[in-house]
Parts: sequence; structure tokens; C-alpha cells
Amino acid sequence: MLNERTLKNIIYDILSILIAHGFTFMYLNLLVNIDSLHFFSGLLVFILGYLSMGYYQKSFQKVGYHLSFQDIFQITSSVLVATIVKAGYLVIISANRYFISLALVVSFSLLCIGGIRLIREKIWAHYQFRDVSMEGSSRVLVIGAGAAATWLLRELTNPKNKHKFQLCGLVDDDQSLVGGKLLGIPIIGTTQELVPIIQKQAVDRVVLAIPSLASADYQLLVEKIGHLVPISTIPSIEELAEGKISITKFRSVPIQELLHRREVQLDTSATAELISGATVLVTGAGGSIGSEICRKLVAFHPKKLVLLGHGENSIYQIQHELTAIDSTIELVPIIADIQDRKRLAEVMKIYQPKVVYHAAAHKHVPLMEVNPKEAIKNNIYGTKNVAETAKDAGVERFVMISTDKAVNPTNIMGASKRIAEMLVMGMNEDGKTKFCAVRFGNVLGSRGSVVPLFTKQIKIGGPVTVTDFRMTRYFMTIPEASQLVIHAGTMAQGGEIFILDMGQPIKIHDLAKRMIELSGFTTNEIPIVETGARPGEKLYEELLVEKERVTRQIHEKIFLGKVAGYKTERIRSFLHSITEDDNERMKQRLIEFATNSSMELEGGNDT
Repeated sequence: MLNERTLKNIIYDILSILIAHGFTFMYLNLLVNIDSLHFFSGLLVFILGYLSMGYYQKSFQKVGYHLSFQDIFQITSSVLVATIVKAGYLVIISANRYFISLALVVSFSLLCIGGIRLIREKIWAHYQFRDVSMEGSSRVLVIGAGAAATWLLRELTNPKNKHKFQLCGLVDDDQSLVGGKLLGIPIIGTTQELVPIIQKQAVDRVVLAIPSLASADYQLLVEKIGHLVPISTIPSIEELAEGKISITKFRSVPIQELLHRREVQLDTSATAELISGATVLVTGAGGSIGSEICRKLVAFHPKKLVLLGHGENSIYQIQHELTAIDSTIELVPIIADIQDRKRLAEVMKIYQPKVVYHAAAHKHVPLMEVNPKEAIKNNIYGTKNVAETAKDAGVERFVMISTDKAVNPTNIMGASKRIAEMLVMGMNEDGKTKFCAVRFGNVLGSRGSVVPLFTKQIKIGGPVTVTDFRMTRYFMTIPEASQLVIHAGTMAQGGEIFILDMGQPIKIHDLAKRMIELSGFTTNEIPIVETGARPGEKLYEELLVEKERVTRQIHEKIFLGKVAGYKTERIRSFLHSITEDDNERMKQRLIEFATNSSMELEGGNDT
């Protein structure tokens, strides 16, 4: 059953075809004698061909009146198919002399169908929005005059958006474009003139129509005009072409733009030799870091990738994602708790991994302060289980992911990771598994970092909360972190600790301010408030104690440290001694033990 809108579309298109054939008949009748029966029977065949193709393409079911590129394609293809059908009919009835009319039929049909649809669009837009006030609409300045700007202007001038935005004009880097127009919108200046143009035109919003703009250039733009007006960006050209354009004020901040340095890129040729064709196991494979390690590993084409994690949903998601990337790699999803030594031994024995990346851990500082026993069970005993079962299975290389909070720790999370480092390093023996560790700073965008929290706070209009305005942290991106882990596994000889050169530490307050500005706001619009340091938090972090530093350097962007291991029995004896302590006493003793280990290293004591 045809609905009213579909029926109207069909009627208007048939009317357009009749008008087109009418023009063709009148024109040809001036030149030659036309057999009316042949001509109008051909018209009927043309209409049937056009309707059949339109039905096949569902072009009559269109909602709305806006004439898109898809509509033009469908109209053209339907007219051409109808013309071919009519040509076949003329051959059958031996009316070949009317072939000359086909070119006119095609031309007039395209003009009439397209023209009438445009007229309908204009009439609809006029009546739909004639009573809509422009009061309260945003005055928009567009930066860029290329393909992306063209897509953007079409969207902004669409009847459904026209009352929301007043286009002030465009600016571009190219001086030769100034004075010209793009889709009727004037190009009123260059990017060097942004400040006076924004002030003169009373611009409410700047929209950046250059999806490929480099991070550094974007930051310069923010510094130049971010204090004057909110800045929005648009999606990629591919998303624009698919109709996913978004002109919302809030913009997700690209993580790499929060760093005051370039992202570190490492040489991966040696890694390819180690990983290609091998079996690799990743613990915590569903977490922020673990999942990114898996994504990076897939590029090196391991024979088998064992995805071990405690949460079934996250393991399912990363398995599904990796399968879509490379279906030739055997992905083995393993649901297991690293506190279950028997299960780990079983997994190691069955799959015999060549390399193990140990990313599973409890990392949330305030939560571990109130759950110290869980930090001990997971971060210390869990790491011990993974490391010992890996060694028993003959794993070639073992990489433990640690944290800068393990250096002179003041909290349970850092202390537990420090003790885990000592356990792992104590397992190194000549000719057996090579154990190493990687120390991270704060990983931007990971589930436990401040970035998702700040993003959420900015999205709801603030305020953004910072525990202490003096607090600084070292930062790295998730891709940097995963690269470092994989690179460490390649370079490890046993006993090393690898640390990325993360530049200078960044104030958390400055990070919050930068995120607000990159999102197109000012700190007047979204304030930053100080809430007070949480239990276990330090004002600043360290990467190495002095005694851990070594002179050998494997990469200009990687520090190398040497961490002495403790005998397992010594650590086990200490842990047994604190089992009966209450939480406060347990925290105090654990932190003292971990801190004193650093002091002993500085004194050069053997273990």
C-alpha cells in the first residue's frame, strides 16, 4: 500500500516526464511529421521503465524535500534505464527514426524532474520556516575553504539548520581566495586576520573545517582565539560523506594534544622478528593498556594471541575487535583470575607462549588505600603467580607493567607494585626466562586517568575538580605505553626497567585548563576547583631512584634502570607477618618495606 508521501513523489515525477515529452513532441513536430501513436505509446513505456527503476531504488520513499547527490544519481539512473527500455520498444515496432528524440527526452526529463523537485524543496522550506525567528541563532565563522567546508556549508544552509546558524563568512590560509565565494558564502579574510574578523563580525562560534589539521597547528589556533570564542571541529570527510556531520559545541579532545611534546615513535623491526609466528600471552587483555598492547601485537602477525582477563565482557569485546582487524591470527580468549595459580599453570602449559606481557593489576590509588589486602593479593601474589608459571613453562621473555608510583611509594598501590618488581627481578637466572619491567607515568585516556573524569565534567558544564593545584604528573598516551611495553620485551636481557622519556612533568591544573580550552571553552565558563589531596596521593612522582640509573641507553627516548630483586622467601615471610594487621597497620608496614628496599638499593646491599 502506497502512503501519501510516496504517491505524491510518483505523481510529481510522472508530471515531470509528461512535461519533458511534451517539450520534445512540440520541438520535433516543427521539424518532421510525428506519428502520435508511436510517440505516446513510447511515452507510456518510458514511464513504466522509470517507475520500475525508481521502485527498485526506493527513490519514491524519500522522506523530506532536500535534493541530495543520492537523489540526483537515482533520478539519472532511472531516466537512463527508462530511455533504454523505450529504445528497445522503438526497435520492436520498427520506429527507428524516432531514436533522435531519445537525446531530447533524456535532457528534458532530467531538467524537469530535477527542477520540479528543487521547486518543491524551496516551497517546503519557505512554508516550514517562514515563522521561525533567527533570534538566538549562532553567528558562525568557518575556517577553511576546501572540500570539508563545502560539506559543512551544505549542512549549515540546510533548511533544518538555517534558523540555528548565521554564517558570517569563511577564512582561509590562501590569500588568493579572499574576495571569492563558496556556495554563495563570501571568503572574507585569511587566518592571520582572525582576531579582528571575529571582533568585527561579532562571531559566536568558530568552526574548523580542516579535519586533517595537525595537533600543533590546532593548539596555535586555540592560543590565538580560544579566549575570544568557542572553537568547534567537524568529523572526517568520510563521516561527512556518510551524513554523520556534527556541529556540537563540545569537542572530544584528541589525547595527543594534551602533551607538551611530540608522541614518541619507536623502531619496531626487531619486535617483528620476535613476535611474528609466535604465541604471545597478554594478561589484563581487556583493560585500557592490555587491549592496546593486543592491537599493536596484531600488526606483527603472531601465530596465536592468548587474551587473558578476569572480565568476560572486556575480553569478548577485544576478541571481536581484533578478529575484524586480522582474522588469520588465532585469538584465544581465556577467562581467568591471576590469583588462581593452578589455572595459570594450566594455561601456560597448554599454550606455551614465547612472550608474556603482564598488564593485569589493581591501579586505582584511592580504592587500594581502603582495600590493601586486595592490592596485595592481586598486584603481588597475582604477579608472582603469572611470573612463576611463565618461568616453569619456559617462556622466553616476561614484561611486567609497573608504575612511577612504585618509586619511594606513599600509597598501597605503589608499594604493591614496587614489591612485585622485586619479586619479578629476583626470578632472573642465566639461560632462563628474561624478566623485565616497564614503569609508566599516568596514561592519558586510560580508565583510571583524570582525562575521562575531566571530559565528563566539561561535558556537563563543570566545574572541573583538581585535588591540589600544585600536583604534577608525568604523562604518556596509551599508544606510547603499549609501544614501550612491546619494545621492552624485544630489548630485554633480564633485570632491566624501561622508562619512556615523558619530558617534563605537567601540572594537573594546567592539564585541566588545556582540556577546557581545547573543548572550546574558557575557565570563566567552566571553572577549575581545588578539592584537596586524596589518601595516598603525592604532589609529584619520580621515575627512578638514583641507584637504579645505568649509563647504557637503548634508545634516545628510553631511560634504562636496573632493579635488584629480592629472594621470594624474604618477601613471602614479610607478607605472612602482616596478614593479621588491621588495614592502617598493614598499609604502614607495606609502604615502609617497599620504601626501605629503595634505600637498601642505594646502599648497594645484595639480596
